[in-house]
Amino acid sequence: MPIDQSCERWWLIRDKLQELIEQLQRSGYEVIGPRIDQGAIVYDRIEQLSDLPQGWSDQQAGGQYRLVARDDDHLFEYAVGPHSWKKYLYPPMLNLLRVRQASDGLQIQQLPVERKKYAFLGVRACELAAMKIQDRILMSDAHTDPVYKQRREDAILIAVNCTSPAATCFCTSMNTGPRCHHQFDLSLTELDSGFVLEIGSEVGSRIVEELNLTTATSDQIAAAEKRLKNAVEKIDKQMPFVERHHELLGKLQHPSWQQVAERCLSCANCTMVCPTCFCTSVDEVSDLNSGDITRQRRWDSCFNPDFSHTSGAPIRDSIRSRYRQWLTHKLASWIDQFDSSGCVGCGRCIAWCPVGIDLTEEVAKLFQEGAS
Repeated sequence: MPIDQSCERWWLIRDKLQELIEQLQRSGYEVIGPRIDQGAIVYDRIEQLSDLPQGWSDQQAGGQYRLVARDDDHLFEYAVGPHSWKKYLYPPMLNLLRVRQASDGLQIQQLPVERKKYAFLGVRACELAAMKIQDRILMSDAHTDPVYKQRREDAILIAVNCTSPAATCFCTSMNTGPRCHHQFDLSLTELDSGFVLEIGSEVGSRIVEELNLTTATSDQIAAAEKRLKNAVEKIDKQMPFVERHHELLGKLQHPSWQQVAERCLSCANCTMVCPTCFCTSVDEVSDLNSGDITRQRRWDSCFNPDFSHTSGAPIRDSIRSRYRQWLTHKLASWIDQFDSSGCVGCGRCIAWCPVGIDLTEEVAKLFQEGAS
């Protein structure tokens, strides 16, 4: 039966979510979603409904993350964990080519990358915003990453509106959440017995057509809207001076750079968990047995001293200079390059910083009265 395009909301009972997972698997998609592993909610392969973190939430603060049991059986009542979908679209390690010694000289072999069709289940609004930023960088007309492009274009995005933001979230001040507004195929809002569903694409429309859903009632829609309103009210943290981002580059000699450098470990955790950071390095890795040399691309970070190694020495040879580079690029010069901030307000860099450095607090210090 064709989908009535005039209907904006549908009702997906909880058991139908298992049917949705199976439908995607039959269509050749690897379903990736939230599950509990090593004391955190991470993104990994989902085979069935029981793999999801039923009855669990997370509690986050600066340098703190812990799982918390809930008194209900909801599946998506958490904020975000240490993983982002970038892990699947833009792999942390990728073999690019191999060089072999042959009788007629060196042979250079371009290494094929396995084609992946992912269905992402549980994508948050801030993560949709992060994908939009990555699209702008990695799928531009001038510079396209072929692996990212293939995986991104083939991916199905099933978003779930965030109704349990963490204390570290500040998506409201970045205009990226907690409600999903764009770029999804399907969007779900969880209630006690099921989900209010919205269609965001033709792909999503075809999925709903196969599921044979009923329309959501006015009471179900009202309950979903109330949960989304409550989520907004729960978000206290704000990124200050968002509209004055251009002034950050005029504060390069501010004393707070040295103060934060005395706390920062330059461990690169903030960039590894960030859903928008895209810096990489390329290594030539030798196999001592075969003599082959493999060129590998791996995630890197501006917090690593060697990342700015040029003409014999690192350009940014102090933690102060590296932290300053990260913050001013993410919040200021990124806008000049890519027409948007590099921050989506997910709060991961706050929760997963070992010493609990809070990006929003550091920005506030830079704009203190009389500071320069």
